[in-house]
Amino acid sequence: MRQKTGNIEKGFLFASLLMVGGCISVKAPEKPIEINLNVNIRQEVVVHLQKDAGDFIQNNPELFPQ
Repeated sequence: MRQKTGNIEKGFLFASLLMVGGCISVKAPEKPIEINLNVNIRQEVVVHLQKDAGDFIQNNPELFPQ
């Protein structure tokens, strides 16, 4: 009797998986996935330019009278 009950449970489980499996679909999106990476390097460039400008002014005082 236990064997028949186990088969019924397995059959019910299999049938329910088939029904749920029909509800799930996997497909590629219509539009490509877009990832925006906004990297701000302006601050680093400005710092280097400011340092270079300061060095240039100190090395050439005749070009920049005070």
